[in-house]
Amino acid sequence: MGNIIDGKGIAAEIRAELKGRAAALRERGIAPCLAVVLAGDDPASLIYVRNKKRACEEIGILSREVTLPGDIEEDALIAEIQALNKDETVDAMLVQLPLPRHIDERRVLAEVAPEKDADGFHVVNAGLLFSGQKSVLPCTPAGCMELLRRAGTAFRGRHAVVVGRSNIVGKPMAMLLLNEHATVTVCHSRTKDLADFARSADILVAAVGRAGLITGDMIKPGAAVIDVGMNRLPDGKVVGDVDFASALPVAGAITPVPGGVGPMTIAMLMQNTIVACETRHG
Repeated sequence: MGNIIDGKGIAAEIRAELKGRAAALRERGIAPCLAVVLAGDDPASLIYVRNKKRACEEIGILSREVTLPGDIEEDALIAEIQALNKDETVDAMLVQLPLPRHIDERRVLAEVAPEKDADGFHVVNAGLLFSGQKSVLPCTPAGCMELLRRAGTAFRGRHAVVVGRSNIVGKPMAMLLLNEHATVTVCHSRTKDLADFARSADILVAAVGRAGLITGDMIKPGAAVIDVGMNRLPDGKVVGDVDFASALPVAGAITPVPGGVGPMTIAMLMQNTIVACETRHG
């Protein structure tokens, strides 16, 4: 039976480490600060922002919320971001997604200063990651890599299969695995014979947002399985992209949903904020 990777526990360890680094900065008279820009009142976004604020408080990071109306003009939103770019008291910022429909997400994210980009979504940071250079890493893929490392996963020469090709998870995840010398295959919704690809994986990352897409018979015995999916069923239950019950007896290590990747995403956001502050202040 597979070893369940405790994302909640590992995230708590990382937050404890960051707490020490935040305290060291404060001793130097430096207060690390994360600004969160929220446009509109999307219910899921409000929950995410509240969780991020709670994590900041626990670690000792100042949390600044810039809450804007859902009908804000795109140029007015960009002006708010540009003001935060210039604000010397702000070390890192994120624009909470999704943005209201009338706003061009790509244009807005491009306005965030790359060195203050807490989410790692800016094209400059994506380009640095793609070319194997030091960059701000997207929080979810960085969290997945940390879970794999702490579970004792070997990367070099292993076959990793990433199911999903989003700019937020799938593509950067593939690059991070490549940078660790894994052989990487990227699959997606139009991949033929997905089960065959999945079954060949020593490391399998599911990030498509389809409940129960990966079943136990699609997993190589002993494989490390990272489930990024968060899907709400009609009965309100939250499940991943992997059918946990059938996967657990086959996988060597597996993340649960909830309690796997989710807590790591916020822990990595906090890490990006602390690193941005440390970098700015030498």
